[in-house]
Amino acid sequence: MADQTKILLENLTFPEGPRWHEGRLYFSDFYAHEVVAVDMAGQRETIVEVPGQPSGLGWTPDGRLLVVSMTDRRLLRLDPGGLVEVADLSALANYHCNDMVVDEQGGAYVGNFGFNSHDGSEFKAADLIRVDPDGSVSVAAAGLAFPNGSVITPDGGTLIVGETRGNILSAWNRAPNGTLSNRRVWADLGAGFPDGICLDAEGAVWVADPRNKETIRVLEGGEVTDRISTGEMGSFACMLGGEDRRTLFICTCLQSGPDTAALRSGRIETVEVTVPGAGWP
Repeated sequence: MADQTKILLENLTFPEGPRWHEGRLYFSDFYAHEVVAVDMAGQRETIVEVPGQPSGLGWTPDGRLLVVSMTDRRLLRLDPGGLVEVADLSALANYHCNDMVVDEQGGAYVGNFGFNSHDGSEFKAADLIRVDPDGSVSVAAAGLAFPNGSVITPDGGTLIVGETRGNILSAWNRAPNGTLSNRRVWADLGAGFPDGICLDAEGAVWVADPRNKETIRVLEGGEVTDRISTGEMGSFACMLGGEDRRTLFICTCLQSGPDTAALRSGRIETVEVTVPGAGWP
């Protein structure tokens, strides 16, 4: 039911990429061009402005913020003096870059749309991009159907990615140097439309589904154990956080695309769950 959730923060243009870090939820507000942090009392702070529109977030091992800059297809780092470029992804990303997961060594996996999904362009598969800690860029996995939310298991051995246009969660074995192998379908979601995802301590994945306006908990193989409706709001991303990592934060909005900015319908909603978060992010 929609009333399962509580509103923590509202009046956002389009919240995405939520990450729990040092007692606050960080997220990107796309069309405000801001990375924002909010505490459990709803007090917000703008962390940095990103002219190219921020999306995926993460941190280096020494605690510096990494930000995907969508429209210019770059990975940026927030240093004491401001944003600096870590890597230019434009040679490997067909269209806007989006979500990201950063591993324990500071390496990142970055997705991209593959094509302009808002203007009726023909579908094109996209490659998942790997940015090593030294800034070198490579294709980690080729031919994904709109790679979006991503998680890494606590042992570092498995990467799971939501393929939004493929209606599946895909998984790879992950080597210590970040290379991927053994691609497989982790869960077929049928009519599900996976956007942002997060992982819990029992190995289940919470999946934000904007088209079906719900956030679901899925086991490997596809069994759905929980469904949380977001009513009229699309569910675009989710993250487990809070003091015990049992608060599920959900980024909701009435719609996606540039036309949604003026509505300022975006929210951060919360609901308490039983199993805490685990792994990366």
